Amino acid sequence: MTQLRQKMLEELQRRHYAYRTANTYLRIVRDFAAYFHRSPDKLGPEQIRQYQAYLFHSKNLSPASVSQYVSALRFLFVKTLHRHFLAEHIPFPKTPRRLPVVLSLEEVTRLIDAARNLYHRTLLMTLYSTAVRRSELCRLQVSDIDSQRMRIRITQGKGSRDREVPLSPTLLQALRVYWRWMKPKTYLFPGTVHHRRADVPITANIVWLACHQAALRAGISKRLSPHRLRHSCATHLLDAGADLRTIQVLLGRSRSKSPRPMQSGFLDSWVSGKLLSSVELRNDA
Repeated sequence: MTQLRQKMLEELQRRHYAYRTANTYLRIVRDFAAYFHRSPDKLGPEQIRQYQAYLFHSKNLSPASVSQYVSALRFLFVKTLHRHFLAEHIPFPKTPRRLPVVLSLEEVTRLIDAARNLYHRTLLMTLYSTAVRRSELCRLQVSDIDSQRMRIRITQGKGSRDREVPLSPTLLQALRVYWRWMKPKTYLFPGTVHHRRADVPITANIVWLACHQAALRAGISKRLSPHRLRHSCATHLLDAGADLRTIQVLLGRSRSKSPRPMQSGFLDSWVSGKLLSSVELRNDA
């Protein structure tokens, strides 16, 4: 490991960046250096301009993907090398705003009914009913299901934040049927090791595959992904009259701005405990 890479890693770690984010930033900087066959600290505005053009025109990356490169390079030059003047030479590309693909309630029902097996069916029901992210679903544990309080605990979601989401009676009933069949030990949706079921987290690709296969079997032509179910759940809640703040907490989005962190944390706890208890998530499967 070079001295510069070690320094950048330490800067990422002391800011408590997620492990995956840190690895991505380090990989991007490595690719940037490899493109010019020079150490990154020897490169400047002109090389940055050339590299951004290369990402768009040669690699055909989307603005969202290039934005990730920009974030990594900005961290290198501004936070690690303390070249603050270079920030203006690493602009974020303009990203087009598109409306998300949303399924109707009838399409969600068809999707879940078309699941290949009980494992996929319960997985899709949980994904839609809780509006969790795919990575959060993969890490769900049996102990996260609180049937007494009708809550599901999401541990260390995006931004390293914990939260709770409502557990609907329909989903609870489906989970009980699933548990008697699968008998998971630690992880609610266990993965495999060497093609055999094991007590390890499911991979994100399996979640995507379950969604894709069900969409094909249900004859749904919309471009579908696990994240689309999250969008669909939020839209259906909004249509049913839920307020935006409740939906924001449910999705685990950024907290409300507050001059005191304790106030913001208390607000999130209060919203989760009071408002979310009134949210009944539709699960017509």
